[in-house]
Amino acid sequence: MRNVPSLETVYRDYSSKGVRFYYVYKALAHPEMNGFVQPFSIEERLAHIKEAKRRLGTEIPWIADSMGNDIKHAFGDRNNSEFLFDPEGKLISARDWSDPEALRWDLEERVGKVDVITRVQDLDLPSGFSQRRAAASSVVPRLETPAGLVATKVTPGKEATHPHYAKLRAELDRSLLSGGKGQLKLGFHLDPIYGVHWNNLVDPIQWEIRTPDGVLVSPGQGVGPKVAAESDVDPREFLVEVDRCESNGPLELIVRYYGCNDEEGWCMPVTQSYTIDFVVDRDAGRPQGARGARGGFGRRGGSGNRAGFGSGGTRGPRALGGPSGGRRRN
Repeated sequence: MRNVPSLETVYRDYSSKGVRFYYVYKALAHPEMNGFVQPFSIEERLAHIKEAKRRLGTEIPWIADSMGNDIKHAFGDRNNSEFLFDPEGKLISARDWSDPEALRWDLEERVGKVDVITRVQDLDLPSGFSQRRAAASSVVPRLETPAGLVATKVTPGKEATHPHYAKLRAELDRSLLSGGKGQLKLGFHLDPIYGVHWNNLVDPIQWEIRTPDGVLVSPGQGVGPKVAAESDVDPREFLVEVDRCESNGPLELIVRYYGCNDEEGWCMPVTQSYTIDFVVDRDAGRPQGARGARGGFGRRGGSGNRAGFGSGGTRGPRALGGPSGGRRRN
């Protein structure tokens, strides 16, 4: 998110010259960073955009990628890319990592310099990436993730009773992709857009796995920890052993938990289901660090012809940049 203020200054200076700017919201490169987890529906993606605009104070318009991540795939699956197109849609420049300073240079060359360059301090942006906490955090120790696990395809059930307040992320050993034995990590992460927390005054989260013929899972069910705090928002994580015995069938998971939303004044039990396929999910992203919520922003600058953002408008050069990384010149 570091380059958002600088991108906003470029937008302020060049939108009046006919340049159209867009952020593209797609599958999260680093889920859990700043509290976000992967959404399950386009409505949730739009809710994430609304929250990101609130936290960042952006004026650049946002585009939501499809749930099939068509824009992400079409433009090379890069995390934080940046594209500049001419009025006819011809690609002028592409960067693997969004760079507001280089973008300003590009626009100065093709559109012209502005009389007064807007500075970050000229913008009325939020002072920090504030989060609304539904309850306590960092009270439940995180599970140490075994090395080499990859995210696998998870399909939420179509229960219409409640949204998936707690979302499943599943990671497994690569040996399981080809029908062998290995470990499967289950992580249940509360989506902050719903403002829901775990209720620790009742029975903790419970899950069970239903297997196809020939597949062994141990343990086949689990219960979350007892927590001293009355409520919290920490993930609930579990590790199981799986023997596929060369079966191609998916796993079916049922989870039961008790969620509360203090602002709306409700607490209720929730039962939901998932299908877990033994297929790598290349759009699942990768949490950063042992806790998956913090970390660096990778390299900055540079240029290339692969990226992760899509098309722009129809008038003047079009600039599309990612909402993290980058720098600006003084």
